[in-house]
Amino acid sequence: MRHLWSFLAGLVAAPLTCVLVALGQDGSARTVARWVDLGTYHTANLIQAAVYLGVAGIVLGLLGTLRVSPLGPFVAGLLLVAPYVGLFVDPFAVRNAVPTDWKVFGDPLRLVPILDNGTTFLIGALLLMAVFSGKRWRRWPRPAGGAPAPAASGAGEPAPTDWSALASPIDPDTKPMTLGYPEPDTEPLPPLPRREVGRTGSPWSGPPRGRRDDAAGGDAAD
Repeated sequence: MRHLWSFLAGLVAAPLTCVLVALGQDGSARTVARWVDLGTYHTANLIQAAVYLGVAGIVLGLLGTLRVSPLGPFVAGLLLVAPYVGLFVDPFAVRNAVPTDWKVFGDPLRLVPILDNGTTFLIGALLLMAVFSGKRWRRWPRPAGGAPAPAASGAGEPAPTDWSALASPIDPDTKPMTLGYPEPDTEPLPPLPRREVGRTGSPWSGPPRGRRDDAAGGDAAD
């Protein structure tokens, strides 16, 4: 079936390419010649011819590079090469067979120039090269056993749509989630040891001994 669709695409692409290339080349040549005669130019006048040539390039690129079937490029290439080959046999009969009074959107369709300058032969030869690609005659490879089954997840892991874990009761031994800061110590600190004057060995625990004895003697005298 793919060869049939490719064959029909080749039958349509060959004349369509000739029309687009003829319109683009003729419009581009006449526009540039007018610029030369006037000594000035306006690039907007060249847009229409560029669109014709661009669309022709896209059609040829799709036909020649898509991996569908080489039958389409082969048919289109033969249709484009045959008129130029006919010039070797009977050039006048071939040129007279080409229509010269056709118009497309009001623009004259000049097909004889693209035949005389070998444009059709060049495009046809490029399309015929697609026939020598052996991979284009084969179908796309398909997996033998179908798509591989996804690997089974662990028994302890819940399914992506299993929300039962959120509804399960909280384990009392599990600490709640925090922001990572350490919890403050709530246990009271032990009391400081009581310091008694005279029993400690520190020299700063009480007043000097001399002053204390003087003070005791003064109290006795009173």
